[in-house]
Amino acid sequence: MLEITSGNFKHEVLEAEQVVVVDFWAPWCMPCKILAPAVEELAKEMAGKVKVAKANVDDSPEIANELSILNIPTLVFFREGKEAARMIGVNSKEAIRSKIEALIG
Repeated sequence: MLEITSGNFKHEVLEAEQVVVVDFWAPWCMPCKILAPAVEELAKEMAGKVKVAKANVDDSPEIANELSILNIPTLVFFREGKEAARMIGVNSKEAIRSKIEALIG
């Protein structure tokens, strides 16, 4: 899965032509580990329709600060370079898919 850093955030997320979902997480975060399999499955199942990426808040704190990520896991959904939605905490795969499909249209 694509790893978002301060070096590639603009290109991979803000300049992307499709909807982008960024999973903000940290290796020490147990809820993040619970959410990860659902995010990874959706990345595979929806490849070509949406770009799914991860951003480690410990490695890229500037992105987390810029987007006011106060809790993890947080999924931020971008469309046309702007934040379109946000889901905080552990959500079901179906709920995440629903959000993506609503943004795709």
